[in-house]
This record gives sequence, structure tokens and C-alpha cells, in this order.
Amino acid sequence: MSKGRIYPSETKIFQEAHTGANIRQVTDHPSIHHQPFFFIPAYDDAMRWLIFISCRPGSPQIFAEERSTGSLIQLTDRVDLSEWSVYPSHNGCAVFFTAGTSAWRLDLETLEEQELVNFAAKKSGLENMVNFVTGTTGLSYDDCWWAVRLSVGEGSALTIIDTETGEHEIILHRDSVGHLQFCPDDSDLLYYAGPLTDRVWVVRRDGSDNRRLYTRNVEKNEWITHESWIPGTRELAFVDWPHGIRCVHADTGMERRVTSCNAWHAICNHQGTLMVADTNFPDIGLQLFDPRDGIGEPVTLCYPEASSIGAHWNGPFPYAEGPVQVHAPQYTHPHPSFSPDGKLVVYTSDRTGYSQVYEVEVP
Repeated sequence: MSKGRIYPSETKIFQEAHTGANIRQVTDHPSIHHQPFFFIPAYDDAMRWLIFISCRPGSPQIFAEERSTGSLIQLTDRVDLSEWSVYPSHNGCAVFFTAGTSAWRLDLETLEEQELVNFAAKKSGLENMVNFVTGTTGLSYDDCWWAVRLSVGEGSALTIIDTETGEHEIILHRDSVGHLQFCPDDSDLLYYAGPLTDRVWVVRRDGSDNRRLYTRNVEKNEWITHESWIPGTRELAFVDWPHGIRCVHADTGMERRVTSCNAWHAICNHQGTLMVADTNFPDIGLQLFDPRDGIGEPVTLCYPEASSIGAHWNGPFPYAEGPVQVHAPQYTHPHPSFSPDGKLVVYTSDRTGYSQVYEVEVP
């Protein structure tokens, strides 16, 4: 099983029993599969490719479904892939990922892998300092800039990479950096998650104006998590677990409520008109709601029936006194996200015993 191997379509189509939703099972191999993290698109804008991870070769590798034929293509054959770092370009030409201490660009036509930056090499200026490059990454919506988190010593660093030249600059050093997301309306502005007790931060692409966007209410022991941008508004939505979603404007700081359902991982469509979220404790399926009206009345899309492992979510914020050990394999979580045209939601479910990738039609 190697890079470039093509597998026939594994598509299965069925109607969800409870809602009647039309669902397509994309993968059907007895191994772990999942699409990118919920705030990272699984498709290019033209929807030629659906990018996902498959463990069928024996380790996590990047795969693509060519949607016109249904063929599944193995894109990588590596032992050091950071599987949650994968980010498909919007123009459909490349997939960006990290592996070991390097940042890579994979050409979707030739399957050539280009090392943009090796952070352990002398030319990076970080030799003997970078422990690894891992976690989710962020790509600007014009495909020009790629934000990558580095583990440096006891802390973290945020670096911005030019996707064409590989030129890069570390714009931020601090205790914790994660969940990097460029604003869809401004390639000079990005969100990053700070420590679990103080998560919501934004910074300019040049490293200026690094600031806290929302201050967690310690007295209420708020559990603030799973942030994502609402396109067309410059608003950052965040989950106030399990009480719903609120959002805050990046420029004015004005806050408002989005929904009051127990949304877990929530993301907006590209048009900014609809959000989707999985749910847990209780699992009431994938929910759709309007992010604009201040009510966000949820409507059930379908029931993924994923195991959604993570017992710590069934209780109060557990990190107030510092980090705790949790067991929450991410491939057991649905992590829904929209297709670029807003007509589909892709998600992961282990309902059959193995995590597979699914698409469900949006009514």
C-alpha cells in the first residue's frame, strides 16, 4: 500500500432512519478514517477533491476522493505525518501538512511533496529548539499564508509561512498556541487559542495587536471552547459549553448570543447563513441553526451515532486548576463541516465499529 495507489469508490448511499436525510458513506475500509478538524475545510472550493485521513495502510495517511469518479487516492506514505495538521488549499492545487519538524506542500496533480520549512535546520534559526510541529494549522482564504504552531522548549510559537516561497517568520512566543484560524474576511487577522483558562485571542499576521478578545468568567467557571469565524461579519463564535454559542466582534468587542442548544463543535457555511454542530451529553444529532437572528433555533439534520468518547465533557470545566488527563480520541467525534456550496455536511462516525467519513445533504 503506497503513495499514488488508487482504490475504487466505496460509496454507499442510504436514508437516515429518524430524519429521512440522504447520506453518502464515503469510506468503507475496516480502519480509522476522518476528515480534517471541524474548522478546516475538507474540500477545495470547486469541490473536485474531498480530503481525508485513512489508516488503511497501517498508519495515518492523507487520501483524496476524486468526487467526479469516486476513486480514492493515497497521497502520502510517511511515518511522521501529523494527521490533524492537514489543510487543503482553497484553489484545489495542494494540501498542506506538517510532519516531524517540517512544514510541507503536496501538489494534488503530481503528488510531489515540497518541504517548505524544516524548523530543525540551521537556516530556520531554530535548530535544537523545536521539539515538533503538530496540531491544527491555519490557511488564509487567498491561499497565500499558512499559520503553523511550533513546540519550542516549554512553550509554543506561532509562525507564518509564505505558501509559495517557504519564507517564514515567527510572530508570537507564548505558553500555549493552538486552533489557528485566519479570518475569512481578512488575511491579515487570525484567531488562536491560548491556555484552556484563557483561550480567545487574535493577532495580526505581522505579530502586532496581539490581544485577548474575550475574558472567561472565572466566577461562573465558564467552559469556553471550539471557536470559529462567522463569514461576512468579522465575528468569532465560541462554545460556552454546554449552554450554547456566543460570538464577539473582532473590532468592536460587541457580544451576542448565537444559539442556546448544546452545540459541541460548530462551524458556519461559507455564505455565513447557517451553522452546523454536533452535540453531546445528550447527543441529539447534528443540529442546523441560523447564526444571524440571535435565536439559533436548532433543527436536526441527522444522527451520526458516533461514540463521541470524552467523559470529561459530562461535567463542569475540569481545567480550572491546571491540565488533567482525558481520554477523547478525536476520530470518534463527528466534527461536522459544510461543503463550499453549502449543500452538504461532511462528518465522521464510528457507528459501524470503525470511523468512516460521511456526507449528508442539507435540506
